[in-house]
Amino acid sequence: MRRLSGRFRSALIIGLQGIRARKLRTVLSMVSLFLGVLAVVVVQAGATIAERALFAGVELSNGIDGTKVIEVSMQPQTAEIVLDTVQGRSDAMAMLSVSAIIGEPGVAPVNEGGSPFDEDWGGGCSPSEGCGSTEVAPPGQAIQVMLTAMTADIRPFRPYRPKTGEWLDFTTVPAMAPRIVINLEAAKGFKRYKVPAEMRVGGAAVNLTPQVVGVVDDGGYEPHAYVRLDELSTWLPPTGLADPNTGGGITVLLTGSTPVEQVLTTKLKGAGAETYVTTVDSREQGQNEIRLLRLVFLAMAGLVLLIGVAGILNVGLATVGERIEEFALRRAVGTPRSLLAGIVLAETLLTGLLTAAAAIGVSVVALQAVSAFVGESEPYLRDLQFPWDAGVAGIIAGLVAGILGGFVPALRAARIPIATVMRA
Repeated sequence: MRRLSGRFRSALIIGLQGIRARKLRTVLSMVSLFLGVLAVVVVQAGATIAERALFAGVELSNGIDGTKVIEVSMQPQTAEIVLDTVQGRSDAMAMLSVSAIIGEPGVAPVNEGGSPFDEDWGGGCSPSEGCGSTEVAPPGQAIQVMLTAMTADIRPFRPYRPKTGEWLDFTTVPAMAPRIVINLEAAKGFKRYKVPAEMRVGGAAVNLTPQVVGVVDDGGYEPHAYVRLDELSTWLPPTGLADPNTGGGITVLLTGSTPVEQVLTTKLKGAGAETYVTTVDSREQGQNEIRLLRLVFLAMAGLVLLIGVAGILNVGLATVGERIEEFALRRAVGTPRSLLAGIVLAETLLTGLLTAAAAIGVSVVALQAVSAFVGESEPYLRDLQFPWDAGVAGIIAGLVAGILGGFVPALRAARIPIATVMRA
């Protein structure tokens, strides 16, 4: 073992000396290999970032993996059962959704049906379609949103990202004027239209005066608003929110290990209400797509890397051809063939490692630049750290390229006969 360690050390030292003596050839070898190693690093880092971006968007709309979602059918006692079960718990929360119109009273919203503002889903009807003229509301400054009343903070289950203002504070005393947070699509409507602060909700006896306290990114493309249930229930009881005639619905979010699921489903089943339980498992479903894309791009990067290997091979063969007398002389003084092969391999491996270090360094700087310039508009790129697995992939690519590019020159160096020194 000591002898082998000594040979390895000797090969490494002589290899470093060879690199220092032939700086230009080393640089040329690194240039030919750089793009291949950089391609591997970029593909690996890009796949990691794409995975992060994909699952960040999915978590906003579906929830964090492991979250259980219970959809509850509408029944007279549904809302009361759900609220009695989840009220005050940190491992469960309920959402009661209903359509709402914010703006001038008695007018048709500019986005009937709650459609995105760049789309037209229709909604309502005209006298030509069979509606009486008294049933058609005149157009006005109002927008339609899906209003979700929550029993607790939804962010432990769906990590919504506040954009401006503040998120709902569930620790304060309920306000008489309900505080609402709107999503990005709803904010687009508030920016385009002069909407008065008046909100009408189906089932409420009077119109409400909401306070818009913030804007949040919820991953949705439809106008949406969020409110504390205890602030909305002052004007509209939960049974009204759960009324199917007002387009309401109830969704319960649970942590994976909470006993609330069994208690709640048993109570609802006893009341004759149907429940639909699903577990969020978006990561496993998206892994196959990410894995396929990664393999495709890694194959393309491998082709570029092979070009770099060919460059190292050519330079290595040319170098061995120039050093025939040197290697023959080393053989004449007793240097083993394995050490000669190790000297050549050490040079190519060191070249591969230096190239990998350069590629990783360039990738780190480029990633920091992208995060600094694009992070404000793309939250998943904010404070982005260089993925360590991409660095490992770059080092492995550099070592593999060094071995493949130096294997044939190393064999040639090991087979140089001692008699060659006599012809020098």
